[in-house]
Amino acid sequence: MSKLSNRIEAIEESATLAMAAKAREFKTKGIDVISLSLGEPDFKTPQHICDAAKKAIDDGKYFAYPPVAGYQDLREALAAKYQKENKVPYKAENIVVSNGAKQSIANAMIALINPGDEVIVFSPYWVSYDALVRLAEGTPVMIKGGIENDFKVTAEQLEAAITPKTKAVIFSSPCNPTGSVFSSKELEAIAKVIVKHNLIAMADEIYEHINYTGEQTSIASFPGMLERTITINGFAKGFAMTGWRVGYIAAPKWIADGCNKVQGQVTSANCSIAQRAALAAITGDITPTNKMVDEYKKRREIVYNLLKEIPGIKTNLPQGAFYFFPDVSTYFGKSNGTATVKNADDFCLFMLENAHVSMVPGGAFGDENCVRLSYAASEKDLREAMKRIKETLATLK
Repeated sequence: MSKLSNRIEAIEESATLAMAAKAREFKTKGIDVISLSLGEPDFKTPQHICDAAKKAIDDGKYFAYPPVAGYQDLREALAAKYQKENKVPYKAENIVVSNGAKQSIANAMIALINPGDEVIVFSPYWVSYDALVRLAEGTPVMIKGGIENDFKVTAEQLEAAITPKTKAVIFSSPCNPTGSVFSSKELEAIAKVIVKHNLIAMADEIYEHINYTGEQTSIASFPGMLERTITINGFAKGFAMTGWRVGYIAAPKWIADGCNKVQGQVTSANCSIAQRAALAAITGDITPTNKMVDEYKKRREIVYNLLKEIPGIKTNLPQGAFYFFPDVSTYFGKSNGTATVKNADDFCLFMLENAHVSMVPGGAFGDENCVRLSYAASEKDLREAMKRIKETLATLK
């Protein structure tokens, strides 16, 4: 009997999407589930962005296939944004607009990675990094940043993990799932190692606007990094545009051309109307984004203080994104008399079934002692979720 390809057999279903689906199952049964599993803003897309999309439809100019890499004016605007805000001299020729940041990463992996090439992944990591390396038939090499260092990998750890097969490094800052943000000093040290060993950096900056440190540094801005960095970004998080599906890379032209070739054979261009909305987002009023970030920061403080009240929960204070990644291992081996929590998978299932709160097991992100919870939910839901978690954990002995 025929079976799926080895490359598909080697990857798993997205854990975040799987947990969200399980939460929806409970909701269809009439159970009041508070979902903290998906990394999705609970804000509406700002009105001026929606208006730009409506205008594009009414204009009647945007019904033909767009260029594979995206409209020229959008690519120029994205390059200008990086020149001004990130101090990286990208040009339009360096930009490829895709159907979300996930496709941008997939394009880059397929364009660059040969079977057997090693890609160093800073762990904890976004669930799809591991899968996309494997899909490109590369070998992911995980190096772990512990909670004692705010979950951040050091330059020394990176250098120790490099082998003759290492081709690239991938990480996010601000980080999904930990919310950690690399400082300029930390990134500079990492950049020196990457240049020294002639590697490619894949820097995921999708959460750059949701950063509470006041400092957002692009690794591409350091000496020697422009010609070896693929910067990944998009509109989903900072502009509350998850469903619009607009992501992009900024990279050396030879890599951008390779990604353009991949995309041209797989999906072709991103949606024309979504691109007009994206142009309005990147060139328009940033006030709605700033207000959204202020609200996230407020929620972060609420959740942090409530988590600290739960015995046995160990957490850091995230400096960006909208996640907590608490260590819950103190509850492993405990039981309520009916169910025993053996690991983080059990912990999340126990919470869903008993507290009716959905989270994602940390193993999918590279740390089996942790769970990821998103605070991209209303203050009311967050307070109720923390109350339920605390009360339900109290039943474990």
